[in-house]
Amino acid sequence: MRVATLFGITLSLAIGIGGVTVPVTQAVQLRDGTVYFVQPPKLVEATTTYKDVNVWGATYYFTINVPENAGESLQKVTIAQKEGAENIRYDLDDTRAFVGTSERKESRLTLGPVTRERETRTVTVNFEPPLTPGQTVTIALRPVKNPSFSGVYLLGVTAFPVGGKSHGQFLGFGRFQFYNNRSHWWFP
Repeated sequence: MRVATLFGITLSLAIGIGGVTVPVTQAVQLRDGTVYFVQPPKLVEATTTYKDVNVWGATYYFTINVPENAGESLQKVTIAQKEGAENIRYDLDDTRAFVGTSERKESRLTLGPVTRERETRTVTVNFEPPLTPGQTVTIALRPVKNPSFSGVYLLGVTAFPVGGKSHGQFLGFGRFQFYNNRSHWWFP
């Protein structure tokens, strides 16, 4: 095991303040150097602003809670389309992230590279600097447009701790249901 950088800072504060202690969480590092979260983040919610097919201007929100006892900061998140009749294309330059939820946006976060791997239908969002434990973050991913085909689209979310060799923790699926344009339906 290795001790997170936070340990040294906390130890100094605990000694300097005289008896005030802050809980310290250790990250898990295997002999081969692989870093794991002690307590993995949690996918709190995945929502979209529009549920109709072929809609332009939608935003897909993925809200993730990084617990206080995570042991490591959150370095990156991958979002991989696992199910759906059509590959969703994204405007990666318009990707945003902020502390809070889609309803309660707080401070905007600085992102590193946001990339896409076509073969695996995976988008990778890097945080620069990494997100410290004890925060809730929301990633706002912008599709070029919603899929043309209605149905269920599953997007798998995986979180990676800081480290050259980090183990990704699968957090679950964002489930989006897209419908044929309901505004054109006629009811007698």
